[in-house]
Amino acid sequence: MDWKNQVVLVTGGTGSFGKKFIEILLRDHNPKKVIVFSRDELKQYEMQVKGFNQPNLRYFIGDVRDRERLTRAMHGVDVVVHAAALKQVPACEYNPMEAIKTNIMGSSNVVEAALDAGVKKVLALSTDKAVNPVNLYGATKLAAEKLTVQSNAYAGGSATRFSCVRYGNVVGSRGSVVPLFLKQRANGKVTITDDRMTRFWLSLEQGVRFVISCIEQMEGGEVFVPKIPSTKVTDIARAIAPDAEVEIIGIRPGEKLHEVLISEDEARHTVELDKMFVVQPAEAIWFGYSWQTKGKLLDGGFRYSSDNNTEWLDLEGIKKFVAPFEEMYAQGKLEG
Repeated sequence: MDWKNQVVLVTGGTGSFGKKFIEILLRDHNPKKVIVFSRDELKQYEMQVKGFNQPNLRYFIGDVRDRERLTRAMHGVDVVVHAAALKQVPACEYNPMEAIKTNIMGSSNVVEAALDAGVKKVLALSTDKAVNPVNLYGATKLAAEKLTVQSNAYAGGSATRFSCVRYGNVVGSRGSVVPLFLKQRANGKVTITDDRMTRFWLSLEQGVRFVISCIEQMEGGEVFVPKIPSTKVTDIARAIAPDAEVEIIGIRPGEKLHEVLISEDEARHTVELDKMFVVQPAEAIWFGYSWQTKGKLLDGGFRYSSDNNTEWLDLEGIKKFVAPFEEMYAQGKLEG
């Protein structure tokens, strides 16, 4: 894929993923044009002040809830990365219709606008919380996944293709335990909801590079899942605050002990490759079903969850992940 001839639009382009994606894409691939699509004028201004002002970068103020604005923004666009979402679990629980309007209806608008504008590729970001969801955030992301994948049927004979990427917790992102534990360390006590809890982990840069790779490979209809390590939350606490007291405060509503990236039911049509799994469409009615020639179909009953993972981060591995955030915290630059 020749990125130099591509026009790329990123919904949620001022978020933590969007900024890192745009930074790496501009630096390593230098596309023809990158469009930041987001609803916050202040964040767009702050991006420009921090050096995101290359001549091939454009800023569009708009909301994914506004289909007409999306259609206007996607005029002449080749690739859309859909990263806009309400993602804080408690906020989604407390404001359910707002989560539905942004995460579900917003995704539908992205699909419709991309079809109308003749976009070639749309890749939507999902989450491990979309698998067997127990909270509204996960349920909205599951619905967004289904919308995105099934929209390949609407594409018909057109060139537009839709796929998803699904991965786990991003180290140090807002809502992550890393900023929380760094702040609690100063008080000598860290809080953990349950000492059995495990999570998938990857860095923001790993997530971005995986997304770029999936855009290059996607046929339409797939859900791409990277192979990433698991961590015990107690080990994260030990790596960040080894001398602090640990207080168990009880699992919160909508929280799981372990996260799942591929369920047993999905495993029946999932292909394993060296560095990722590809969940093929449940029905081979259009495309995205040739991956089994590139890898191996999973055995029945396979389940990819954070507690049965074959790859784990030890304390030293966790410290390497956390090191950049230690420095940001010391400088007062880490958002919690």
